[in-house]
Amino acid sequence: MSQKKKIVVAITGASGAIYAKLLLDNLLKLSGQIEKVGVVMSDNAKEVWRFELGNSGYDNYPFTFYPKMDFNAPFASGSAKFDTMIIAPCSMGTLGRIAHGISNDLISRAADVILKERRKLIAVVRDTPFSLIHINNLKAVTEAGGIICPANPSFYSLPKTIEELAQTVIDRVIDLAGLEQPSYRWNDLP
Repeated sequence: MSQKKKIVVAITGASGAIYAKLLLDNLLKLSGQIEKVGVVMSDNAKEVWRFELGNSGYDNYPFTFYPKMDFNAPFASGSAKFDTMIIAPCSMGTLGRIAHGISNDLISRAADVILKERRKLIAVVRDTPFSLIHINNLKAVTEAGGIICPANPSFYSLPKTIEELAQTVIDRVIDLAGLEQPSYRWNDLP
């Protein structure tokens, strides 16, 4: 196993708080592979979490949470060597700011840092349909080195609950982040 990872998790106000919750749950389980997790949530993300999940459980995770305007957070600079940033869910507004280098809050600044340092940015976009503006922003972030991982669940594992369905997306994100965890693989024998 390679060196432990330093991961930034950004949670924006797009619908899909379940993805953020499952991501944090999975990172907690994978703590042996992780040196540090820093989390930043937009105000809308907190509101959407409370609305969609019926709680404010984001307060219960043992990760370090940073205010959305805290430019003193370690991952606001490349020298802190955070190697991966996962934005889940990623709103199209956030993606647009990242695509155009507008670092007006900690989420967009951290993404800018990750891209300029040629590290791994994973954006779990959760919007549909896409306008041409969205498509161009997706293209720009991809050309800058980011990975667009749409929150499109898979069905071949025969998920039986909403959580199992959403977990199929997070399993892909965990794989993309270079973390090891058991999960359903296409054409696996039971």
